[in-house]
Amino acid sequence: MSLRHAYTLWAPVYDLAVGLATREARRASLTRLVPAADAEVLLIGVGTGLDFPFLPTGPRYTGVDLTPAMLARARRRAERHDLAIALEEADAHALPFADQGFDAVVMHLIVAVVPEPERALAEAARVLRPGGRLLILDKFLAPGQRAPVRRAASRMLQHLATRTDVVFEELLTATPSLALIDDRPALAGGWFRHIELEKRA
Repeated sequence: MSLRHAYTLWAPVYDLAVGLATREARRASLTRLVPAADAEVLLIGVGTGLDFPFLPTGPRYTGVDLTPAMLARARRRAERHDLAIALEEADAHALPFADQGFDAVVMHLIVAVVPEPERALAEAARVLRPGGRLLILDKFLAPGQRAPVRRAASRMLQHLATRTDVVFEELLTATPSLALIDDRPALAGGWFRHIELEKRA
């Protein structure tokens, strides 16, 4: 099953499944989003728009998602919150934007979802301007963590919704243009983490 097909099936129940559980973690992550009033901010894997209530006013927002069914719900949520945001269908592995076009990038629950997380992180770095910040909220294994159940579960879950075997430090090593600014626990005893990165000048 493709990721687009899987999330088309998930779309009607996605908010119920993850909305309340991730609400405060999303809010906490986005308190660190402090771009200038005229900044360009990209939300990769915008989903149904669960981040929208916590976005600061002022910047120009763009959101992308692979799944039209998720984007349809995001558009309705943007209207309810009177949020001006350009929503586009796009693959996190190959973003349809020029290099260094955004002042900040948000990746909530997408890095450990896509089949090639290292490629998605590299794309986020490509479209981010030097000095720009990248905010990540997702689940990652710690370096060297055996986690046999999570690793075994990933073989099945990655075809339905997400991966459970991604080690963030390995991704960061493969993306040298990004520098780690902050890394702290978010949910589930630290399995989910708040990560803040800056693109090197």
